[in-house]
Amino acid sequence: MKYLATMILILLAFEGADAQSKTQKATFGMGCFWCSEALFDRLDGVTAVRSGYEGGAIPNPSYEDVCTGTTGHAEVIEVTFNPAKIKYDELLEIFWKSHDPTTLNRQGADVGTQYRSVVFYNSPEQKATAEKYKAELNKTMAFGKPVVTEIAKAQPFYVAESYHQDYFAKNSNQPYCRLVVQPKIEKLEKIFKAKLKK
Repeated sequence: MKYLATMILILLAFEGADAQSKTQKATFGMGCFWCSEALFDRLDGVTAVRSGYEGGAIPNPSYEDVCTGTTGHAEVIEVTFNPAKIKYDELLEIFWKSHDPTTLNRQGADVGTQYRSVVFYNSPEQKATAEKYKAELNKTMAFGKPVVTEIAKAQPFYVAESYHQDYFAKNSNQPYCRLVVQPKIEKLEKIFKAKLKK
């Protein structure tokens, strides 16, 4: 009987550990996904980042389709993270501080609905957290102008073509990467140093 009780305790301990290691997904659009992927991939607790398309009307769009601005898709990243290491609201903080959420359908020189600021929530909890955070930003006028970030229920996520994945890591000397992506990484390293992978 004592042996059985010990085994039950061991199994419960393993279940508890497993619950801590379970991952969740967060989906963000904040302009070009090359920038977004490079930032979130550096965060401790983030286990994977995939660039892709979400929020449009046609299935399996290509990059060329999305670039027309007529499909309704946004360039997004799908972030897989361990909530025991980094919380969803921490990801939201990085999301909002890493782009301009006050410009409609635009990030810098990138213009079009595919570059819109958007949070696709994957659960009621994510929706509530994102809406509360956005309301607080607007109440305090944190950016000096209203935040126009769209908060919408997750829709089918379509993985972007392979050459878009890990784009910055593979093309760091490319002009766009040096002029646009690198400064964002430097800002991330300065503001969120404690949240980065060691």
